[in-house]
Amino acid sequence: MERSLRISHVGLRGVVGKGLTASHVVDFAAAFGTFLEARSAVVIGRDPRSSGAMIRQGVIASLVACGHQVIDLGLVSTPVIQHEIRRIGAQGGISIGASHHPAEWNALKFFGANGTYLSTAEASELLDIYHLKKFAFVAHTDLGGVRTETDALDAYLDRLAGEYDFDALRRKRVVVDCTNGTSSLILRRLNERYGFQFILINERIEGDRFAHEPITNQQTVSLQLAPLIKPLSAEGGFLFDVDSDRLAIATEEGRPVSEEMILPLLADHLLPTGPGKLVITNLSSTALTDEVAARHGGRVIRVPVGRAAAMDALATYPPEEIAVAGEGTGAVMMPRFRFIYDGIASMLAILTMMDRRGQSLSEILAGYPRYCMLKGQVPLVSPKVPELFMELEEAYRNGQLCAVDGVRVDWPDRWFHVRVSQTESVVRVICERRGSEPKELFDELLDRVRRLA
Repeated sequence: MERSLRISHVGLRGVVGKGLTASHVVDFAAAFGTFLEARSAVVIGRDPRSSGAMIRQGVIASLVACGHQVIDLGLVSTPVIQHEIRRIGAQGGISIGASHHPAEWNALKFFGANGTYLSTAEASELLDIYHLKKFAFVAHTDLGGVRTETDALDAYLDRLAGEYDFDALRRKRVVVDCTNGTSSLILRRLNERYGFQFILINERIEGDRFAHEPITNQQTVSLQLAPLIKPLSAEGGFLFDVDSDRLAIATEEGRPVSEEMILPLLADHLLPTGPGKLVITNLSSTALTDEVAARHGGRVIRVPVGRAAAMDALATYPPEEIAVAGEGTGAVMMPRFRFIYDGIASMLAILTMMDRRGQSLSEILAGYPRYCMLKGQVPLVSPKVPELFMELEEAYRNGQLCAVDGVRVDWPDRWFHVRVSQTESVVRVICERRGSEPKELFDELLDRVRRLA
């Protein structure tokens, strides 16, 4: 049961039926309804998973029972929900969808009045309300209501059109793997309304089974997307997860690229063009970002893994000082969109970078030094995690230690990070080295983690 249900600062997620049940949904939505200002507007939407219809009913019931006015966007991406919260002045929102997880999973993700993920303090308050189950249900005379909103997608596209030069970008011929998710709705509309030349694969909306695992990584790009690039004479390829907040890419040569490259690419694009010189990312993302930031007189701020920690960091610095923020998963936030993880916006920014520089993706990527990262995970079945971290700190004390989220140790040319996942019952192990693969260090760490985790 533990592996099929996760309740944390990230929100609620699990395998529907085996872990995530209707009662979890109703209680968590009631906790959010209690957390929000009384009798406020709340935006909801969902991805295409078949369980989303059931979960939607539970979410609406709880929010209405707490006296809120529910604005239902239907089938939309998470970034569209976030933009709509701001556009209509709602007090918060809920996205029903499990992002990069398989179709049997589903989740609730929560947003505040600014359309961003909850901070650590806000997420802690929501969890407290959920566990105490002291919900602010109202009398029958004060119940909320529900209305359907149909123009959120076009309003979102209007915002994108105001930020990007669509006249230049519509000339770009690229292949996009939609992973049977919400990106297909957005990209079809961009093709129809603005004359883009996106060639879509896996575009049919599916609820029970996706064409492949919806993970935005190099391996998934290599399955179907990368082999199509050269035969279709495209300038590159883009892969989205189901709710369109993460991105991975392939070059015009059909070479799949690590998802870790999205943040350095966008940092390289945005640092020279705006006032901000700070890049916010987590402890598990590539050190290439530090090199890119240094080229432009910037600085990287590293925080614990998790979107609540990123929100905390964003609140610490004035917005004009921040150039970009993101993760090594292909999820990036840009200041022009007030820091929403948005894969569509990231794709348009990369196409803009190519257009302005007059370079292909391969040419741009060739300008960066080579970093090799290895990622692994070990099932968490032991209570000896503190002992594991103490052993790692002692064994690698000749490096620079950071212990704010598991254990990270840095040397001039390499680093590793070992931490317990917030979303799965696993210990994650990540190593990176400038130049060649850190295979010896990676294998050594996996052995230590297997002994104690």
